[in-house]
Amino acid sequence: MAAALSGAMAAEGPGSLLALSAAAVSRSMGALERDVWALPGHLLRGLLPLLTVFRLERAEGAARRAGLSTQPIWRKLWDDVMKTRPPNSENITCWRKKFLETFFSNVLHGVLDVSSDWRLNDHHFSPLLHSSPHVSQLTLCNMLQGAVELTAEHNQKVLENLAVSLRILKFQHLLSSDQSIRRSLVLLLHRLIHHGSVSQVSMYSWPVPDTVLLVLILSMSAGFWRSGNALTYQSSPCGLCREKDKAQSQESAQERVERGHCDGREWSDGENQKGSPRAPEEPDAEVNRCRADVCLNSVLSGPRSPLQNQACEEASSKVPCDTSIQGGSSCCISDQLSCHSVLRKTRRRLKSAVGKKRRCLRRSRGPYADPEDLYDFVFTVAREDNSGLLDKNSTTEGENAENWTSSSPGSPCTGHAVCKKRGGSAGIFSLKAAHRFRSVSTLELFSIPLTGETCRTLSNLLSSWVSLENLVLSYNGLDANIFCILSGLRALSRHSDCHLRVVRVSDVFSHMPCMELVRCILSAFPRLHTLSVSFDLKNQLEVNRPEGNPSCSQAEIPECNPNLKKLSFHDMNLAEHQKEVLLLLQDPVLQEITFSFCRLFESSTTEFLSEIINTVKRNSSLKSLKLPGNRLGNHRLVALADIFSEDSSSSLCQLDVSSNCIKPDGLLEFTKKLEGHIQQRGGQIQFTHLRLFQNWLDQDAETAQEALRRLKAVCSVVNDSWDSSQAFADYISVM
Repeated sequence: MAAALSGAMAAEGPGSLLALSAAAVSRSMGALERDVWALPGHLLRGLLPLLTVFRLERAEGAARRAGLSTQPIWRKLWDDVMKTRPPNSENITCWRKKFLETFFSNVLHGVLDVSSDWRLNDHHFSPLLHSSPHVSQLTLCNMLQGAVELTAEHNQKVLENLAVSLRILKFQHLLSSDQSIRRSLVLLLHRLIHHGSVSQVSMYSWPVPDTVLLVLILSMSAGFWRSGNALTYQSSPCGLCREKDKAQSQESAQERVERGHCDGREWSDGENQKGSPRAPEEPDAEVNRCRADVCLNSVLSGPRSPLQNQACEEASSKVPCDTSIQGGSSCCISDQLSCHSVLRKTRRRLKSAVGKKRRCLRRSRGPYADPEDLYDFVFTVAREDNSGLLDKNSTTEGENAENWTSSSPGSPCTGHAVCKKRGGSAGIFSLKAAHRFRSVSTLELFSIPLTGETCRTLSNLLSSWVSLENLVLSYNGLDANIFCILSGLRALSRHSDCHLRVVRVSDVFSHMPCMELVRCILSAFPRLHTLSVSFDLKNQLEVNRPEGNPSCSQAEIPECNPNLKKLSFHDMNLAEHQKEVLLLLQDPVLQEITFSFCRLFESSTTEFLSEIINTVKRNSSLKSLKLPGNRLGNHRLVALADIFSEDSSSSLCQLDVSSNCIKPDGLLEFTKKLEGHIQQRGGQIQFTHLRLFQNWLDQDAETAQEALRRLKAVCSVVNDSWDSSQAFADYISVM
């Protein structure tokens, strides 16, 4: 084929004949694909732009072998099809992935018609199936139509691909949904999180959240849900859960044989039960499930929940326990019963209880009700009184909720007035029938109001969420409920295998003075590496603080957290916290600190600036100091150059002075002073990055250019072209 094309080009001219030949070949790719991939580079180059996106994606390997890049073709496809400029387009390294990922999302949500462009339309390929391996980030919105489509039978392979490729799952502008849609969401989350690779769940802009749906997403993100056999896909149990349970059962059976705890007759009986089609319904399975449920209840509720049943407690007390379960809490392994006499005795006791529970559930649900009602999982405390498995001395619904959250020292939410004010237990779900699966490592909640009940649920989940590494709570209206979240974090910090290192909190109001809040957070979680707090307005009145809440004001920040590496304050008034600011700047562990729009110098004296400079000069651990939006002006910027003087032991590498009313003459003076210090130190300086966004450098272009030229010989400078005329009011306030 290559010889034919080359000969034709030589005989009749390369331009027109190559184009005609390439067009003809592109229309017959189904039959010629293998031969096309063997073409030399100069022929393949003219053919690639004529392929559909599906063939183009398959041509990637051949193009690479021929030394060709498909990036320009994918970029042109983006411009022609998407007709928008993606955010941060200068940072996109692979336009192929960017196009196919966006293509998948647009087709899924019905906003892109594949018949609108011939390059998108190829009957040999399924758009979702073909593009799904390239999707690492997916957003579901509104009525969750995307979840319904992805869990449809014809998209089973698509879901399998996403389970491998997807890392970030986002929910945006969600609306209330019916039972069937929530059912689809359960299947999706179970496959993508519990048996997939999703590591981050983010939720955005949900002004009036559906509590059932919100708790459902949170609990499954934390790895909690019913047994996999209860999660059906197209009327069949979850195959992955079934295979895992079967493997564990076989492994446990083998261990029992090797340890010699079973005689030949009992082993034969076990094999018969295993081969029986009703084996999952046998009492030993119920014992296993019940004992696992009791242990999982303790994960959220502390040492002993009033929801645990007496028979399970008795069985659990007579068998060995394994403390290696995810979450760090002791959990009895259901299939390691060491004595069959105990098992037979427990079977007899549980048979009647299990039968009562099933009969009760059948009566209450009716002939056509969903046997795995999601609402039951989220709000089961009030209904479990009828299950026949509760302790006879169990308390009322309201008492159950309060005891569960605050009765024991190991429980996440302990004794705060805000947690006790609201009666009922709507936000606290029972994990009686829940198993622990894989969980995500990043949780982000943006602009989603969280009620007290939802905060208690989140607190319970956080208390054992050991895989969580990053927690972002932004504009959730937490108010006093922040203490409930802190209780969960405090419980989590007791787990030796917890991974949480980053917490970011932002809101309109702070329920307490910002520095006190920082101390409380760091006291609750001493192993934190990065903390960021941001509030738009001043804190509310001190009288709003719930009674009984211990003040954290006596704990100094360095003592609270010896592991903290990064600390950020944004849009907070720290003018009256000069002592705390200096304390933070001398912290021997902090490597990066940000005071962004914190009005540091609003009511300060010259001595305060000198103290800041001297403190930073003595701190050899601080690498990055960010001071954007603090109205430094020219004179304070020039003074900051003394951080790098000859007598300084500072290791500061990065300085951010963006939005600080700096004019060209002030920048030039700073540059000259910095050059003098560098010369005195023999050119030895660690300063590498200076950020200058949104300053008044346009007022004297020539001076600004000279200052920037000289600065760039010393360090990397990042600035922008900004119209300072819009900031005249700021200028007047600094004068």
